[in-house]
Amino acid sequence: MRKLWKPAVALAAGGLAVAAFVSPSAGAEQKAAPAPTVAVHQLGAPAVKWTAAAMRNAIPLDRLLPKVDASKVTHNVARGAEQKVAPTGSPSKVAPMAFPDGGGDWPGGGAVEKTAGRVFFTYQGRQASCSGDAVTSGNKSTVLTAGHCVKLDGAYHTDWVFVPAYKDGNAPFGQWAAKATMTTPQWDASEDINFDVGAAVVNPLDGQSLTDVVGGQGVAFNSPRGQDMYAFGWPAADPYDGTHMIYCSGTTFDALISDGIGMTCDMTGGASGGPWFQEFDEGTGAGLQNSVNSYKINFIPTWMFGPYFGTDAQNLYNAAAAA
Repeated sequence: MRKLWKPAVALAAGGLAVAAFVSPSAGAEQKAAPAPTVAVHQLGAPAVKWTAAAMRNAIPLDRLLPKVDASKVTHNVARGAEQKVAPTGSPSKVAPMAFPDGGGDWPGGGAVEKTAGRVFFTYQGRQASCSGDAVTSGNKSTVLTAGHCVKLDGAYHTDWVFVPAYKDGNAPFGQWAAKATMTTPQWDASEDINFDVGAAVVNPLDGQSLTDVVGGQGVAFNSPRGQDMYAFGWPAADPYDGTHMIYCSGTTFDALISDGIGMTCDMTGGASGGPWFQEFDEGTGAGLQNSVNSYKINFIPTWMFGPYFGTDAQNLYNAAAAA
């Protein structure tokens, strides 16, 4: 996840843009909304051979990130009608036991141990990593991650692969190469952290589609704030080493300097792009993905922030799921 190196006070004083939304008057003629814009980047076969050693040595992208430009942070994220897409699998009757937790090994099992994984790619000539998650989709091939895990500093990453259930150099369900990566128009244009959401559509592997092999999590957009949520990722900076999945859980709160959401969580670099779930079922390990690990503030290291999944994240998912 990205770190904001400037104090929150400085950011708040930086003149953030505020968008005003005005509802049309009753009976007024309404024009059809333009088709949603989603930035798409086509990819060829990876030129890098992602061996066990290459995956272990990949640098968590967060260690390579530049400082965040406060002028690129907008204030409001557009919201629309709530949308929920159910995960594969059936709910259980297990009461929460791993809640709350500020960061540690996932004590449960279930779907998340297969759908979540590590992402590897080339960024500015260096082999880097993030986290991601396979979600239910019409094409059975959609992965959600952070925007900066598909594009950063004006350029899209190359050699992009998703490794579900990654553990210490092992890829138990294979490496799934992306044929296209996508992001929100706001992240594509100015890398605004309010819209730090990315997606990938991966190629079949051995004649099978991704979610036929590992299952798919549900998704939710335009949901109420302040929910109990679970976050997962592969942090690789102290006290973690990137070898296996870590989780956090807690009640979310509004972010300090963006229109996102926050959670008490000590995950470190490498966790970027890992999924946040609402309505998470500890018994099945399944839920509705409703954000991703995005950024931290350096003077509050125990808090993690993610983008609110509003209309633009919804458009991104729908475009990726139908690609």
